[in-house]
Order: sequence, then structure tokens, then C-alpha cells
Amino acid sequence: MTTSLTIKELTDAVGGNITPRMVRHYHQLGLLPQPVRSPSNYRLYTDKDVVRLQRIVALKQQGFQLNHIRQILAVEPEADMRVETQFITSLQQQYRVVIQQIAQLRQTASALEGLLGRDHHCQIMQAEVLAQLKLIEVETKVGLGGLEKLWGGLDDQVHFHPEVFQESLQHLLPDLDHLSEIEQDLIAQLVLACGDVSLVSFVKLKRGAIAASREALKSGCQVVVDVPTVAAALDQTRLVHLGCRVETLIDNPHVTTATEAELAFWQHQEWQEKLQQVPQGCILVVGYAPSVLLLATEAIHKHRIQPALVIGMPIGFSHAPAAKRQLMQSSVPFITIEGTLGGGLLAATTLNSLVGSLIEKPDCHCYLSRDLEN
Repeated sequence: MTTSLTIKELTDAVGGNITPRMVRHYHQLGLLPQPVRSPSNYRLYTDKDVVRLQRIVALKQQGFQLNHIRQILAVEPEADMRVETQFITSLQQQYRVVIQQIAQLRQTASALEGLLGRDHHCQIMQAEVLAQLKLIEVETKVGLGGLEKLWGGLDDQVHFHPEVFQESLQHLLPDLDHLSEIEQDLIAQLVLACGDVSLVSFVKLKRGAIAASREALKSGCQVVVDVPTVAAALDQTRLVHLGCRVETLIDNPHVTTATEAELAFWQHQEWQEKLQQVPQGCILVVGYAPSVLLLATEAIHKHRIQPALVIGMPIGFSHAPAAKRQLMQSSVPFITIEGTLGGGLLAATTLNSLVGSLIEKPDCHCYLSRDLEN
């Protein structure tokens, strides 16, 4: 039996601040089909209309324009494979547009980094800097096509001294005063590891993560990593100094990529069982296989394992973002990078930074004030 809903009941069922006026507007644009009318001339809607309006709301929240949403909704994915392919193609087109916009913004950011990131040895006259900035503004509108020709004269000094990374970071990093000194240093190390300042916005630390890491490392906790590549990038000398032993979950030296790590973990039951038996209070470092982090968060939720800290930074385009979202919803202290960003080098850099700060600043308590504020 089909449910009949009034326009008010429809908007209440969908939520998302949808109003009857918006529904009528969607009718005019062809986003929603015209409903049947009651004998009293009231619009009557069905469960199918609820689902369609929910899709409109979801697509709007993802940044789609109304005219593009109409094109997407013209495709009914349940019809057949051909129609499903058209739906995917529509999403791909929208994705390519967004990527092009990101690429152009990244070009502009790179140009600005080329100026702001110069240390005092490579400084140029203020008037020349302003000229370059004005040119960047103009070039951005046409795709930054000829900007590379400008760097010749500005790069003369780079041959006479090593790059001063910390000085460059002072100009490039956003205001991090709301973070503790240890957290600021961690983020700086992550940026240096990948060369992407925009990474700052995606790094997420749970309250108490720094304190949990320091307590665990002080006690000589075990460090469990997903693949040998991550283990090889760790500062083994300092870990030995702290009495921390490194254990590799997927103990196969031939596994060197995220794809290999993911398949290997799925194909070997013993490694899945090994994850379920990691010792309480360990630090779990995942830099490659999304399924390792997915299974770990499930085991944490079911109280099968209780690590002191999870550094979750696997690579992937569907499982990895999902695993990180589940990690951020868990009760365990974590450090992660939202979305698809990540990798073994960043995961290892995170642990190395924590180990280094503990050894170099054993009496630092800056992180505690932030925990109290939160």
C-alpha cells in the first residue's frame, strides 16, 4: 500500500531544513515530478518522493548545482546497467570539474609558496614581490601558463646554501597557537614529509592522544605496524632506547604497496587473528592497508583489543576514508588524516615525532593544558 503524504509531511520526513516552498520550487525546475492531487486539491506524495527529495538534499550538500542534479536524477540507477553507467558518468563529470578547480587553486598556492617559502638568504625586494603577486593574480585567471618563466631571477640564491625548512614553515603554516607545542611540531613534521601545507586541515588528533602516546612510550609499550615498509621508516634507535619493541602485522617483506598489503591481509587468516591479539596498551600504526584499520576499529568497539593509541593513516578511496571515520568515532586515542590522504611515510613520521618529543622534551606538559581546555 502506497503512503500518501501532504507537502508538510513530506518535508518533515526528509528533514534537512527543507520547506514546502522549496518543494514547489523543485517542481518548477523539474527536479521533482508533479504529485497527484487529493479531491480537495492537496498535493499528495509517496515514499518514492521522499527518497527522491532526500537524494536532492544529499547532492546539494555535496556541492552539486540544481541543473546538474536534474541531469543526475534523470538517470534511474535501478533501471539497467546502461543507465547505471550514465549515472556514474555524471558523477565523474562533476568530479573532474571539482578536480580542475582544485588543480588551479593548487597552482596558485604553489606560486605563493614559491614566494612565501623563501628564507632570508633568498629574499627579494618588496616591490618585486608585490609585482609577482599581482602577476599571480592575473595569471590565475588564465591558468598560470607563463608563471614558470618568472622564477629564473628569483632562484639565483638557492645554489649557495641549504634550504632553511623551519624558516619557510613560519611563513606558510596557518596559525597553530591553539595547539600544544608538541602538536605543532608533529604537524610541521607531517607537512615536511609530504610537502603539502594543505595537509594541516586534515590532521585530526583526539583529545588526550599526546598524553596517551607519552605514557605508553615511557612504559616501553609494543609498537605494532601493518607492513614492513612502515617498520623500516621508524626511528628504531630511539624506540630501543625507550624499550619499545616493533612487531609487524603483515610479516612479508615482499609486501611494499597498499594494494599488496590489502590483498595479503584479506587472504591470510593468521594475520587477521594476529591483529585481534595485539597487547593491551600498544601503539598501533597503520599506513597502508585500510582493512587493517577497519578490523582494528571493530575489535576496539567490541572490546577485544585496547591499544593506547592508534595512528591510522592508510591509503585508499573508499575503505580508507570509512575506516578513518570509524576510528574518529571510537573511544581510543587516535591520530589520523581525514579522507584519502595518508601513507606509510606519514604514519611513521607521526610516531617518530612523538618519540622524538618525548626524548628531547621529557618534562614538557604543554599538551595537558589543551586537554583540560577541551
